[in-house]
Amino acid sequence: MEYPIDLLSSGLAFLIVTAGSTLQGSVGFGLGLVCVPLLVLLDPVFIPGPLLLAALLLNLLISIREIRSVDKKSLFWAVPGRIVGASLGATLLTIVPRQNLSLLFGAMVLLAVLISLAGIHLTLTPMNILGAGTISGLMGTTSAVGGPPLALVYQKQKGPHIRGILAVIFIFGAVISILSLMIIGRFGLKEIQAGVILFPGIVAGFLISNQTARILDRGLTRVAVLTASSISGMIVILMNIF
Repeated sequence: MEYPIDLLSSGLAFLIVTAGSTLQGSVGFGLGLVCVPLLVLLDPVFIPGPLLLAALLLNLLISIREIRSVDKKSLFWAVPGRIVGASLGATLLTIVPRQNLSLLFGAMVLLAVLISLAGIHLTLTPMNILGAGTISGLMGTTSAVGGPPLALVYQKQKGPHIRGILAVIFIFGAVISILSLMIIGRFGLKEIQAGVILFPGIVAGFLISNQTARILDRGLTRVAVLTASSISGMIVILMNIF
């Protein structure tokens, strides 16, 4: 990738990231779901470091907006779970093919959605939050889609609560991932430049989500979470079949 990026690619990246950040700013997750498959086609340099940097900015903005709704007690269990899950995911990738793991976790998300639609919901106990955080870390590492497990656990909560807790958890995850990439020489000046190119789309999507989040908060948050989770699971499965 040469700099400055051409106008067409810059415009496409802006549209892709705006769509992804609008979804995440509205529901609490979805940036990777939208951006990973499209940005890698546009230019592979955007994945993973630059998108992680852009995601860090987005989650900082969301966490500031929803700071009053963040359940700090949940963080005590969710963040360690996310870290443990990411470590387990990295270990599993050295043993089990990524495709097999992605198919498994995609199917698990769809099963969780079906269970939720049947009226069975997990209560917000420390162990359930820890378990969801661990599965989120596993999925985030193996398929780049880590939001659904945690979102499904919090689906009965209000929109600001879901968005706030996920944003803070994702901040920790992004920082750890970026530091890991730096250690192995996969995050430097080129990745920072590519990440900055994505910033306008992040800001635009966040500003749009200020309005769309209010609409979802009128009783549509759970529907949005279940819909986005279902799409996430199906995309993860399809991406690893074809």
